Amino acid sequence: MLSTDLINETRVICGLDITSKKRLLEILAQLLASAHPRLDAEVVFERLLERERLGSTALGHGIALPHARTKDVTEVIGALVRLQRGIDYDGADGDEPVDLAFALLAPEEANDQHLRLLAQLAGRFSDPAIREGLRQADSPAALLHVLNISNP
Repeated sequence: MLSTDLINETRVICGLDITSKKRLLEILAQLLASAHPRLDAEVVFERLLERERLGSTALGHGIALPHARTKDVTEVIGALVRLQRGIDYDGADGDEPVDLAFALLAPEEANDQHLRLLAQLAGRFSDPAIREGLRQADSPAALLHVLNISNP
């Protein structure tokens, strides 16, 4: 089970209607920044963009896992967006358009924790039943439930 400290319903959007990767990253940055008073959405957005320049964080099957590190947090925080329709995410040739994106922001020094969490999420997203459940979910609570995150 993923920790409720990682993500809660306030950082989840279900059914967002946007058309670009840039806008998706902006929305995810805003959600991540809302988790901590020291975070600035523009700075978070720039961090996510820097990571994307190293290579697309698209996993395939319409999933993206954008992530970055910053000195401004002490714990990993997440945000999740399900789009109404997939967008071009600059993934590998032939990748499906991305309609599910789970963003992570980790402390700069949390390399092992960050990598373990990325692997854990990638494992969940590799399950066709979880992907289908996420696409059928109609609320932030339902999305978190599919990912096995229960909030109080």
